[in-house]
Amino acid sequence: MQFTVITLFPEMFNAISEFGVVSRALKQNIIQMDLINPREFTDDKHRTVDDRPFGGGPGMLLKVEPLKKAITQANSKQNGRVIYMSPQGKKMDHKTAIRLSDYDHLILLAGRYEGIDERSMQYIDEEISIGDFTLSGGEIPAMAIIDSVARLLPGTLGDKDSAIEDSFVSGLLDHPQYTRPEEFEGHKVPEVLLCGDHKKIELWRLQQRLGNTWLKRPDLLDKLELSEKELKLLQTFKNELKI
Repeated sequence: MQFTVITLFPEMFNAISEFGVVSRALKQNIIQMDLINPREFTDDKHRTVDDRPFGGGPGMLLKVEPLKKAITQANSKQNGRVIYMSPQGKKMDHKTAIRLSDYDHLILLAGRYEGIDERSMQYIDEEISIGDFTLSGGEIPAMAIIDSVARLLPGTLGDKDSAIEDSFVSGLLDHPQYTRPEEFEGHKVPEVLLCGDHKKIELWRLQQRLGNTWLKRPDLLDKLELSEKELKLLQTFKNELKI
């Protein structure tokens, strides 16, 4: 899968290309990543990519000409889906990551300053936001998309079941997990995890996922139709908390 990022700060992407899951996917040629700087498509000696908005107002906007040329360059080898990292976009979630993983080429436009010239929107297929908060640019959201999509591709994760068991895959948060030692400062690993009965362990994990989601993200439960079994497990979880 090909990722092409249009960014004024390509060096920022060393953070994912040289470390962790994305780095491994690049080395194994599961994904490819190209970085295009819009400054490459300017003609003046200052390589100007921004200008003041018509009508006045604070800040600067990225100009349409270099953005169009950068997108054209990104599409030159293989047409891709152009995504603008924008606070006005649809909020990123796991379903979005799955949908994006079906594309062969994603072109991610990382904005800066106060945004982009509106005429650039005709070259963009969709806008995506990673949350209702302000960042200095679209590089971090672009990295988040690359990471979340790349880990879904076969071969990226060492354990083929890791992506399946991630939080949000089933609409629920993950269950608590433990490793050695069995006891630390008086806190013991739940006995069920030591019993060796895989059916009991899976049932406990499902109950904990339901309970965790109910405690931390009840809005996610509102989107699910729980089975009778799941409702009983959740109620038992609540009863044990005396709620």
